[in-house]
Amino acid sequence: MDLKKIKSYIEMALAEDVGDGDHTSLACIPKSNRNKAKLLVKDSCVLAGIDLAIEIFKYVDPSSKIEILMKDGDVAKYGDIAFYVECNSQALLQAERLVLNSMQRMSGIASLSRKFAEKVEDLPVKILDTRKTTPLIRFLEKEAVKIGGCYNYRIGLYDWIMIKDNHVDAAGSITNAIQRVLKYQKEKGMNLSITVEVRDIKELKEVLENGNITRIMLDNFTNSNLRKAVKIIDGRFETEASGGVNLRRVRRIAETGVDYISVGALTHSVASKDLSLKIVE
Repeated sequence: MDLKKIKSYIEMALAEDVGDGDHTSLACIPKSNRNKAKLLVKDSCVLAGIDLAIEIFKYVDPSSKIEILMKDGDVAKYGDIAFYVECNSQALLQAERLVLNSMQRMSGIASLSRKFAEKVEDLPVKILDTRKTTPLIRFLEKEAVKIGGCYNYRIGLYDWIMIKDNHVDAAGSITNAIQRVLKYQKEKGMNLSITVEVRDIKELKEVLENGNITRIMLDNFTNSNLRKAVKIIDGRFETEASGGVNLRRVRRIAETGVDYISVGALTHSVASKDLSLKIVE
């Protein structure tokens, strides 16, 4: 992860939570106190965010000492201890909720991503995330997707062109949208990959008539229509299935022969995992 982004995240999160001071800790804990605490796992999960936790503790107390017992991507069960941290007590309690909130969210995403990845691990397909993320922490959520074993799609609107249904409707047609994108890229000296979303076989054929794109997104197609579309495309462009993807259906979608499956649920429909930070001495 980008250390500059991590530092900015830590600063903003602590400013939101600590404000002008953690008055409870300032009032009842001597400034020079130091304590050791453990990160206790209270949910079966794929751990994610340990590297981030290290940076948080280093930020609040550069003299922090951390004993890592488990790493990002490890499968943890109830009662496992992920790490021990020893640092200034006031700093420890300032960092506690930021560490837990971040790791719980990231571990939830990594755990769900691992389930999706395992469903198709023997098939030549990649499970992708989407932009359906929490504002300002997308970089953490996408990191958790990778830790879980799935893949990042575009990071934002700036690094990949994706012509979706609203673009097509606003432009007047798929042909208009594609031609304008090609003209725009040429004028700007850009060479971004291009995905075009299609809603049916008719739109698919219009994309094929135009060409000059990278990937065709087959949105909300039935499995039989996915197979038909993959056969029509015949390897000329990358293929992606999207819409209504869940754990029950993902393998059947993968078996249609698509190259990619995008799953918004990886980041928008996860439950955080239960973790706890407890002082031990």
